[in-house]
Amino acid sequence: MFSNIMIPVDLRHANRLDKALSIAADIAKLYTAKAHIVGVGQSLPTEIARTPGEYAEKLAAFAADRSKALGVTFKPHAEISHDPAVDLDAVLKRAADAIGIDLIVMASHVPSFAEYLIASNAGYLALHASMSVLIVRQ
Repeated sequence: MFSNIMIPVDLRHANRLDKALSIAADIAKLYTAKAHIVGVGQSLPTEIARTPGEYAEKLAAFAADRSKALGVTFKPHAEISHDPAVDLDAVLKRAADAIGIDLIVMASHVPSFAEYLIASNAGYLALHASMSVLIVRQ
């Protein structure tokens, strides 16, 4: 049913992703699907990484750690954005299309008042992506 699963991750909140990653791993095992962790870094230094290369290394290390813990190989894909606050949704959608994703498993928080005015990242992908989107509340 699914052959390529994407899990968008924010390394600043890596400790809040276990539930979504576990569900994605279970689905990948069930359908013998490939699992892709996609992270969006910046071209400017951040608290996570000083360079895009360092960001890609940290994402790869995170993917390797989660692969070992969950028994599924998560392939890392580091995407770079000049301003993720503005174009994160578009970058994730482009990455999903480029990889050939047929399911996105995405962590989300309980919506606050702001999400009723401006869509959350998970909400945007659920509305605009051409593939299935599973939103996992943390």
